[in-house]
Amino acid sequence: MDTSHTHAEPPPLDPGICYRALAARDTRFDGVFFTGVTSTGIYCRPVCTVKTPRESSCRFFSSAAAAEAAGFRPCLRCRPELAPYALQQNLAHAVWQRIAAGALNDGDAERLAAEVGLSSRQLRRVLLQHFGVTPVELAQTQRLLFAKKLLQETRLPMAEVAFAAGFGSVRRFNALFAQRYGIAPGGIRRATGSHEGNEQDALTLRLAYRPPYHWPRILDYLAGRAIPGVEAVENNRSGGAYLRSVCIGDAGGWLRVTHRAEKHQLELEVAPALSPVLMPLLARVRSQFDLDANPSAIEAQLRQDPLLASRIDAFPGLRVPGAFDAWELAVRAVLGQQVSVAGATTLSGRLVQRFGEAMATPRSVLSHHFPRAASLAEVDASDLAAIGLPQTRAQTIRNLAQFAAQGGLRMPPGLTLDDAVAHLRTVRGIGDWTAHYIALRALRFPDAFPAGDLGLQKAAAEGAGRLTEKQLAARAAAWSPWRGYAAIALWMA
Repeated sequence: MDTSHTHAEPPPLDPGICYRALAARDTRFDGVFFTGVTSTGIYCRPVCTVKTPRESSCRFFSSAAAAEAAGFRPCLRCRPELAPYALQQNLAHAVWQRIAAGALNDGDAERLAAEVGLSSRQLRRVLLQHFGVTPVELAQTQRLLFAKKLLQETRLPMAEVAFAAGFGSVRRFNALFAQRYGIAPGGIRRATGSHEGNEQDALTLRLAYRPPYHWPRILDYLAGRAIPGVEAVENNRSGGAYLRSVCIGDAGGWLRVTHRAEKHQLELEVAPALSPVLMPLLARVRSQFDLDANPSAIEAQLRQDPLLASRIDAFPGLRVPGAFDAWELAVRAVLGQQVSVAGATTLSGRLVQRFGEAMATPRSVLSHHFPRAASLAEVDASDLAAIGLPQTRAQTIRNLAQFAAQGGLRMPPGLTLDDAVAHLRTVRGIGDWTAHYIALRALRFPDAFPAGDLGLQKAAAEGAGRLTEKQLAARAAAWSPWRGYAAIALWMA
């Protein structure tokens, strides 16, 4: 790779604001910027517990990749790979998240560019303008940081670490790691023993978030919508857990998520068989549990409406419970049309038992993988209706399966909410409510808002009957660009 190019500078950070956030260890800025310390050659998160460096020794970067491109090494204490992402709704950050999930692990930048609707030259220019690095440099940083995470948190053999992090060979991994970090991979390994005793020697990984995080409320929401056989929620004295079966490509297994409140982290146990797909798996978990949200920024906007302020006060740390799999959530949304949450749960369990793939896990509550879109696309609507669906809704499920099998749920980065909703509504049987619900929970549009929802209309009326769809949409305009979070606050209340 030619590294002699001149990097275009990303949007400037205000050094004064960054230094004050660093000195205060302000969690709101975790992942928003990184601090390179010239006296040590190390870069840190703003929440790092080391002694605060002098302001004159600090350089501030909008991404870990930019810090590494400037010659800084990641801190071993605060571990930049744990930082939540800077959640911004623009093309550059959307591309970055795809790369963080392993989109360039095969080295095919042309394919990624085509997926996002750009030429490879345009893709390079976008990332240079926003992060100061090329797509290849960004991918290398993400792979190295992910490998560092696996070295410090698991006992995976070195070859498995290299391949799980997207490196084509162990030799290339060793050479680049030593070149960038000044130490061999084996020298950085310091796995603790915190994962000992997990079922079937599960891999244990950690994912950070910006506090607060109302874990019990998230679990309650997911528990009521858990698909029998595929998902389950444990409520116990240790804080509860979310479990599910996992099928990504040819890899199958299970995962379990718990909360480490004192560390502002979720702890993830993963079946060893899923080690080849850990990068996309962790990206899905981050999305499902909305770990990159900045609740202080979201709540500051929504608190301006007294209706929402009281609900936020009751449940601080507002998050939108997402979906591990967009196809699965979309089916669940269709099953929930004109029936109760409990009714949709019953129907989804029947669908899984009839058409899902049976599997074995250490947890008896996890017995199946959710049926694949390509499989349901071939099922006759009358067979789908046999689980207790009206014929028209069974046909909608089949239409959706054909749509998903053809890539319809893989939205290109930069697509607007209106365009995404219009695209979903091309599926016969999917209306505005279902499209917005899918856009909110599965496609992660924070401003998605199903104004036709009866529950939202009643909640917004504050005991005075209910608002009309038009009245609710008018009131919700002030909640933009976080209308989806407002919807969750009203639903959870």
